[in-house]
Amino acid sequence: MTGDMSRPHRLSSYVGLGQYFLTICAYPESRPFVDRQVVAEVTTHFLQTAERERFELFAYCFMPDHMHALVTSRTETADFHRFVRLAKQLSGYAFRQSTGRRLWQDSFFDRTVRENESPVEIISYIVANPVRAGLARTPEDYPHWGSQIYSREEIVVFTSTESSRV
Repeated sequence: MTGDMSRPHRLSSYVGLGQYFLTICAYPESRPFVDRQVVAEVTTHFLQTAERERFELFAYCFMPDHMHALVTSRTETADFHRFVRLAKQLSGYAFRQSTGRRLWQDSFFDRTVRENESPVEIISYIVANPVRAGLARTPEDYPHWGSQIYSREEIVVFTSTESSRV
């Protein structure tokens, strides 16, 4: 088999309408997202890049050493890989300017959300991640998650209402 086995396999095209579950890990052995200011700055870069590249972050969460996001394209020409590359590049550059350190690992992990999958379950997974990791008692107790389009309160109500129906 040829190719770089250290990088995840990618589909040939991530252009167009789609929804993606994204995980990006911080540079090895670093925990940059315990700092509220770092989280705020990286969030700003991701949200600005999403707006510019025509994506929406339905939900995102920064754990100490990685982030998760449910990302949805808004147009037929939206390029998911371009969005991720630019968001990582802008946030990583700003982080290096202020700290002198690298922020991100080279690659990222993504999964295309299928039509039969529930975005609510993915959002629930994202916002409950700090609880499962023992960082908070409830999602509401953890400060480093949010959404580009919904308030935290709306997400908590929505995910608890939807999960009680299952």
